[in-house]
Amino acid sequence: MPMDATTSGTPTIQYHNINDQPVTVTAIVAVPVSTYQRNQRHCFGDLIPGEFPLATNPSIVLHVLTACNLDPQDLAKLEATCSFFRQPANFPPDNELSISELAALDMCQKRAIFKPMAPEERQDLKQRCGGSWKLVLRFLLAGEACCRRERSQAIAGPGHSIAVTSNGAVYSFGSNSSGQLGHGTTEEEWRPRQIRSLRGIRIIQAAAGPGRTMLISDAGRVYAFGKDSFGEAEYGAQGSKMVTTPQLVESLKNIFVVQAVIGNFFTAVLSREGRVYTFSWGNDGRIGHQTEPNDVEPHPLLGALENIPVVQIAAGYCYLLALACHPSGMSVYSVGCGLGGKLGHGSRTDEKYPRLIEQFQLLNLQPMVVAAGAWHAAVVGRDGRVCTWGWGRYGCLGHGNEECESVPKVVEALSKVKAVNVATGDYTTFVVSDEGDV
Repeated sequence: MPMDATTSGTPTIQYHNINDQPVTVTAIVAVPVSTYQRNQRHCFGDLIPGEFPLATNPSIVLHVLTACNLDPQDLAKLEATCSFFRQPANFPPDNELSISELAALDMCQKRAIFKPMAPEERQDLKQRCGGSWKLVLRFLLAGEACCRRERSQAIAGPGHSIAVTSNGAVYSFGSNSSGQLGHGTTEEEWRPRQIRSLRGIRIIQAAAGPGRTMLISDAGRVYAFGKDSFGEAEYGAQGSKMVTTPQLVESLKNIFVVQAVIGNFFTAVLSREGRVYTFSWGNDGRIGHQTEPNDVEPHPLLGALENIPVVQIAAGYCYLLALACHPSGMSVYSVGCGLGGKLGHGSRTDEKYPRLIEQFQLLNLQPMVVAAGAWHAAVVGRDGRVCTWGWGRYGCLGHGNEECESVPKVVEALSKVKAVNVATGDYTTFVVSDEGDV
């Protein structure tokens, strides 16, 4: 007999704002199947009794794909193996999108960074990622995996430390000679102390550098304090003024920032669209753009990364690393001072514009997390391998010696460990395994 969801006393469930049609299910008739014949189900059905084609109610299929939080690669495989998942689904907001593309868009809309974006900003991000919502989803997930946004975190700087709670509160302690703790004084703090002036502002990310601190709010605003903080244009002549409480960086008010890093002589920020901006102080800090020494306005990082979305940045002594999201996979670029081989190109020469580190392709390693120490760097791959390179003083590269490595090299001592994260200090490296060991 016909079965109608509206006659059962249960209201019709609507998914993705689609008005579902009542579905009539035919009587099920047992059909004998030969032992050598495989019973197949077809997405669109072929009039075989007992079939339930997916096309009968695609909104339910869309709901299942979204609820299962499938990986973008899995959605791509569905499209490759079945025409139902790659043909236009005739669903809003875009009738030309396939079921798998709509599922990727729905999962993007769950991400904290994506939610507040205007429609034109979303389309710009889509084109920047390669023209697919699946690629946008991969970009967003990669950023969440490596930057710990929206989660508690601790940052150890050269002399002071910052702790950010899951609720967005900020605590600081340690050296405070330049006001880098943000408490309105220059007195040291031997225990974590909350920065009271930030109450009501939810902080999601922090960066600590020599005598200065930067904080990022969930609204994409940047707050800076300490020695010189953000350079001459923000707080007067370099070296002449200290800022002891968090101050909003006005020059970044039109950029939604999700990450900031502090290197020697320069600062860099990452926008939610994956664009990198740098601030430069003098000749030694000219990284990625050509400006006058006293120009400290944010400048887009020029060169190879102008049209490639970046998910994470890391800074060391006068150099910058960028984890980029290509349609074909993840890759790492470096720019800046090449002393000690820390740029990873097999030489010690400087790079004024971002250059791809090709060694990861030779190692068949997909980078997922990057970290930059003062003179050395590290990467964690999707398969859990760890690579290090640069100056190996005090054995910080983990290769059993103090030699320099000018290209990334796998840390063989960690061959039985699947790493998920890595952090670097001036001459130290810390690796976190998938079991939580350090």
